[in-house]
Amino acid sequence: MITARGISRSVNGRYILKSIDLEVKDGEVLAVVGPSGSGKTSLLRILNMLERDYQGSVLIGGRDIRDSGMAVRRSMAMVFQKPVVFSMSVYENVAYGLKLRKVPKAEIDARVKEVLALLDMSGKESEYARHLSGGESQRIAFARAYVVKPKLLFLDEPTANLDRQNVAIIEKAVRDINKRYGTTVVIVTHNMAQAKRLADRIAVVIDGELVETGTVKDILEKPADPRTKAFVSGDMVF
Repeated sequence: MITARGISRSVNGRYILKSIDLEVKDGEVLAVVGPSGSGKTSLLRILNMLERDYQGSVLIGGRDIRDSGMAVRRSMAMVFQKPVVFSMSVYENVAYGLKLRKVPKAEIDARVKEVLALLDMSGKESEYARHLSGGESQRIAFARAYVVKPKLLFLDEPTANLDRQNVAIIEKAVRDINKRYGTTVVIVTHNMAQAKRLADRIAVVIDGELVETGTVKDILEKPADPRTKAFVSGDMVF
């Protein structure tokens, strides 16, 4: 379980996160939604140990992540909005994390083959990753995260600007890793339809505040806060 307490962060004297309390349950898919610029990505980076400049505490398994070592960091993976691919082949990109973990070569080959098939990228192992399309590049970035079987997977707008085919492939892989391995998934998205398709629960962040959390049904059909209602109905003025 991830437990965040009193998370605040300021940039140039302005608070972009304001005393956020949040729990992420083991094995769930939590969608963090809200308008652009509301602090969703900053919160995700704190939970994922990529941002250390904040107030409050984040506990994973009851231990403060500030006191945690590489074992906790290696239990996580993240996929960014802009695809991150290395200057190497598709195979080498996907195998990268497994090699760092000293996984045997035969197992690496099998796991890379399996995840590329899941993401409809079979046969592209030898291609240079930076020659791929944007959608294919994001699939490779997701494959690199998936293949290490993380306990925690953080996704920051992973399908933004992708076509329907790529969105469907990546969403299928999100559901697969969650169901097959029990991976806890935290996905930042501004797309309420995507949150509805993927999430068990939704956390609504507006102007740096955690407005409310609840089941998908509750957030969409009977939100407790008028700001949530305005956001999910599309009536919020940005």
